[in-house]
Amino acid sequence: MARMTDDHTHVQEFFTARAADWDSRFPDDGPAYRAAVAELGLRPGSRVLDAGCGTGRALPALRDAVGPTGAVLAADLTPAMLAAATRAGRAAHGQLLLADVARLPVRTHSLDAVFAAGLIAHLPDPAVNLRELARVVRPGGLLALFHPIGRAALAARQGRQITPGDLRAEANLRPLLSGSGWRMTSYVDEDARFLALAVRES
Repeated sequence: MARMTDDHTHVQEFFTARAADWDSRFPDDGPAYRAAVAELGLRPGSRVLDAGCGTGRALPALRDAVGPTGAVLAADLTPAMLAAATRAGRAAHGQLLLADVARLPVRTHSLDAVFAAGLIAHLPDPAVNLRELARVVRPGGLLALFHPIGRAALAARQGRQITPGDLRAEANLRPLLSGSGWRMTSYVDEDARFLALAVRES
């Protein structure tokens, strides 16, 4: 893995402190994850990456979508999160990788899709990092940027206001994706979920 930067260290510290009780803090998110995975339209035999997988809450749904002939990879920067995924039995649904999504140990154009829950807010260089996700996905492949609650609900939970510079605002996210090899195809931001879908351009 590449040398740790201050951004990486901050992310690791943030999630290491929360890994042990992460799932118990958000016990009702499972259906939202399954619904988001369903919108990716994965087929049996597809190859998919859960980028910034955390405790692996998307892995059972991703495995069900691609079936026994498909491949599910799950990458996270924080060992404690991957350990929590293993304790929860989710390593059975995919291959866990201790890896930085900015430098993935994955071949170019080898995947059909990337699923990324809660990832974009933690990317140190979103344009560069989204280009790395584009690198590993074949042309025409898919990206899902997901959060189990919308921007306003998340801001209220965290006691803050949404700012105009929020990367997840449609006006900011669409050009960010476009400049990183993706074309946004749908955008939903409601209290119950945030989901932006994009296709890998040729």
